[in-house]
Amino acid sequence: MKPRHKRAALIVGALISICVAAMFVLRALDSNIALYITPTEVAAGKAPVDKAFRIGGMVKMGSVERKELTVHFIITDTAKEVPVAYTGILPDLFNEGKGAVVQGKMDAKGLFVASEVLAKHDENYMPPEAQHAIDKAQSAGTGAGTETGAKP
Repeated sequence: MKPRHKRAALIVGALISICVAAMFVLRALDSNIALYITPTEVAAGKAPVDKAFRIGGMVKMGSVERKELTVHFIITDTAKEVPVAYTGILPDLFNEGKGAVVQGKMDAKGLFVASEVLAKHDENYMPPEAQHAIDKAQSAGTGAGTETGAKP
């Protein structure tokens, strides 16, 4: 084999190795990435099927029901609501009327089965995506102008 052929074979082998490594990295990233979707988008049917994603918003007041280790509650962006079921121990800061982000999958009945629940960490924090979704839902619900008694 000539040196030129050896060099070409080495380059082709290196390129194949790089492509295989990139494929493994992309597959690992794809399985660990969870898209963020608002309750309004879930209600519109934009939720991925058979894939984990995140929903963020406020825990609706009076919606938390505990049955042994399973907790049922509703996440809302003030426009639409998504029922959630979570089996496990909730974070200490999880509370009604407070912000939360849940990760999991939708089941066939329209129930979001959460595998993880994240609660806000202090009184001033809300995930930026959740705050944006709530602001957007509120502005869509109130129209172009402000209502009487509403904050400007």
